[in-house]
Amino acid sequence: MIVAEDSAILREGMVRLLTDEGFEVPAHCGDTVPLLGLVAAHRPDAVLLDIRMPPTHTDEGIRAAAAIRAGHPGTGVLLLSQYVETAGTVRALAQDPHGFGYLLKERISDIDELGSALKRVAAGGTVVDPAVVARLMDAPRAPGPLDGLTAREREVLALMAEGRSNEAIAQQLVIGGKTVETHVRNIFTKLLLEADLMDHRRVMAVLTYLRA
Repeated sequence: MIVAEDSAILREGMVRLLTDEGFEVPAHCGDTVPLLGLVAAHRPDAVLLDIRMPPTHTDEGIRAAAAIRAGHPGTGVLLLSQYVETAGTVRALAQDPHGFGYLLKERISDIDELGSALKRVAAGGTVVDPAVVARLMDAPRAPGPLDGLTAREREVLALMAEGRSNEAIAQQLVIGGKTVETHVRNIFTKLLLEADLMDHRRVMAVLTYLRA
């Protein structure tokens, strides 16, 4: 695990939290200049990366994430942000959501949630902060492939976009596991996502959601 965060206090705090939880953090940095070299040297399972990094504190983190994923596709990237920022991150996620996540910094105080998110992106999964999903759901949408989904199916798809498993979705919505499986199958059918060896239907469903 590599941590890239410009605030020294926050960076040291995250490194301490992660190491206390059993994560190996062989390197950390305060800007994106040395980051690619550190990733190449240590080949981490995942990188925890602030979106707004020096020198401009705008989109350096997003651009660094794109470079990491292009050069080291086996390394997951979990972006952190102080604020809900949907435009740039959604574009980045929409390119390929495999091994990619986005959390608000307020979540890092919950080490269980942070650790779970890092493990999911390291394993090739997708993680999107619930606040970001809520913003996407509230945003006006042009007519598209999601129009045929029921309200409950949209809820299930939104939780899928957060990276939740079927079991976690069942617990969140207080419904049975079989019911969740039925909703997921209906989502795949309505989005015309047939079984395919090349593309995981769950990821493709999330990608459709993010692009809509």
